Amino acid sequence: MAPDPESLPQSAPPAAASPIPASRGREPIWKQYRWGLLPVAIAATLATDLFRSSPQPQSELERPSALPVEVAVVEPVSQYTTERTYTGELVAQRRSALGFELGGTVVRLEVREGDQVVAGQPLARLDTRALEAQRQQLEAQRQAALAQLHELQAGPRLETITTAQARVTEIEQQLALARLQRDRREDLYRQRAISREDVDREQYNTGALESRLAQAQSQLSELETGTRTEQIEAQAAQVRQLDASLQQIAVNLDKSVLVAPFAGTVSTRVVDEGVVVSGGQPVLHFLEAAPLEARVGIPPAVADQLQLGSAQVVRVGERTFTATLSALLPEVEATSRTVTAVLQLPTPHLTVGQTVRWVWQHTQEAEGLWVPTTALVPGERGLWSIYVLAEPEAIEPSPSRFTVRRRAVEVVHTEGERTLVRGTLQTGERAITTGTHRIVPGQVVSMTP
Repeated sequence: MAPDPESLPQSAPPAAASPIPASRGREPIWKQYRWGLLPVAIAATLATDLFRSSPQPQSELERPSALPVEVAVVEPVSQYTTERTYTGELVAQRRSALGFELGGTVVRLEVREGDQVVAGQPLARLDTRALEAQRQQLEAQRQAALAQLHELQAGPRLETITTAQARVTEIEQQLALARLQRDRREDLYRQRAISREDVDREQYNTGALESRLAQAQSQLSELETGTRTEQIEAQAAQVRQLDASLQQIAVNLDKSVLVAPFAGTVSTRVVDEGVVVSGGQPVLHFLEAAPLEARVGIPPAVADQLQLGSAQVVRVGERTFTATLSALLPEVEATSRTVTAVLQLPTPHLTVGQTVRWVWQHTQEAEGLWVPTTALVPGERGLWSIYVLAEPEAIEPSPSRFTVRRRAVEVVHTEGERTLVRGTLQTGERAITTGTHRIVPGQVVSMTP
């Protein structure tokens, strides 16, 4: 209903003494209609309040917003495999610092660094001129001793025996004449025709001839008997001694040539030509060409679980190989307190000194459930908790809305992005894996597709 114009107050006329500028003679349009817009604003406010106070559906008022989360279904396991990595080094199976047994001057090196050689191949040589001269001298001495041995073995010559026989005959005749003259001198002495001195002279001559005859007969007997066995054996021993000296010279000549003890590669040349080396001084460093082996330090407890001949996985750089466990050294290394394991690698195309990583896997019996590591939430008394999805809400059930429940668990083993746990968590439950720092038990969440 419009208001009565008569009931409205009348405005007083403006004073004549107050002039009004021409620009302010008219009021703005909104001021002219402000009293007409006031009822419209009041009506709009009342309509809004009535709409808010009208009854709404129960589900829209009480349903909270659901936080989207990611989940993973947990599955039980009865055992798990642990993986440990141990670091070692690739080494050659045989590595030698080669040198000469004898001292001398190096006159020639047959190889260079990096050369691959076969077993028995000459690598370096010493000056052998002194040994060659000594060998020639010994060969001459041996020839002289051998000739004398042959002479002793052959015995005296027939001409020598004949000469000895003739000498014996001659002395026998001289002795017969001396005896005859002695007898005559004794007869003359008895007749007192000569003195006793003449008789003594003849007796002395006779005795001297008898001694010479005995000596000549002995020499003839020796010649006829031949050389004594002892003399032959002594001369033969002297020949053998010279043979041994010559053999020693031959051995020294062989040792003057340095040869490869096995097939391999020359890694370092320590000396060059013209250097005087002593016995045992290294000349070359030599590595075997056979496949390399890895030496890795492992804890004694791990070594007790290994079996010789078993296959093991090793990594060299970006490559992976299957190696064979060939030995476990019986001593514990003093510094690292580890046992050295020796692994044979199947390929020779590797470099000595490279780092090798041994990946050791061990299966251990344990009951538990694998869950993502991100699902773990710190709990009380050193335990951990996992948030799981409970059954859908009772109020207007929805397959995409769940209630959060807490499960207390104990960590058994951690392996990268997953963890083995046991506790109140049940098989088949869905563990929340993301956003656990924003969740509390009883909170409503939704499962992301």
